[in-house]
Amino acid sequence: MPDTPRIAVVTGASRGAGAGIAHALGEHGCTVYVTGRTDKPGDTTLAGTIHETAARVTAAGGTGIAVRVDHSDDEQVRELFARIAQEHGRVDILVNNAAIIRDEMMGRTKFWQEPINVIDTLAVGLRSSYVATVYAAPLMLPQREGLVVFTSASGAAHYAFGPAHGVPKAGTDKMAADMAVDFAEYGIATASIWMGSLLTERVRTIIATNPAKFGHLLDTAETPEFTGHVIWALHQDPNLMNISGHTLIGAELALAYGITDTDGRQPPSNRDLYDVHPHNQYSHMIR
Repeated sequence: MPDTPRIAVVTGASRGAGAGIAHALGEHGCTVYVTGRTDKPGDTTLAGTIHETAARVTAAGGTGIAVRVDHSDDEQVRELFARIAQEHGRVDILVNNAAIIRDEMMGRTKFWQEPINVIDTLAVGLRSSYVATVYAAPLMLPQREGLVVFTSASGAAHYAFGPAHGVPKAGTDKMAADMAVDFAEYGIATASIWMGSLLTERVRTIIATNPAKFGHLLDTAETPEFTGHVIWALHQDPNLMNISGHTLIGAELALAYGITDTDGRQPPSNRDLYDVHPHNQYSHMIR
């Protein structure tokens, strides 16, 4: 563990993947700014708040700092990073995870049968990741190091829940690739990480309601913390810049770094399960 705690920002960390990633980074001693809109119980019908996540980060050995941020509001994002600049003067790890996921998008419907606002994933999801990185960049450039991670999924390369899901995932992978080109001379790395099925509290509840139908997910799904440990190992990798800009499968990174999930499980890769893998970026550049 570094002598100086690393400063991390995890967006969309009230619950789910973001909460697990923040918690895992806390286990590695990071100071983690936990952002999201859910400030107190009852703000939504879903469990989890930024304060609960921040408390878990601190209990794990790090320092959790909850900041209410609506990532559809650029000014709130700017204020977040202005605060971090005052309090710490740098950002070492940015995890772009915030996204609006509407229930209607997850059904077995055609895209024209869904409300138009399911495509808000392009606003809070794709665009919000761009904005957060713009404001984080000045806090990474002076030390000429840092890691920007985008949480993504294999739906970038195959049909999954329709265009409102797949298009922002594909855009996220491309964003990581293009930002890596601009960051390269400053020693800042980017990576888009495909997560597998996640054992969030919501998914665990679904499994519990029908174990016969959904119980198999327990064999292949990942805990939300799993990706957080992968991100930490990636940040510590001395060869990080060699893979900057790549879309990476979290389960494969974990295998390479010797990381296992709860109870020593090794979650399978999308490549092994479904023969699905990220697209390669061509090296040709136009400026």
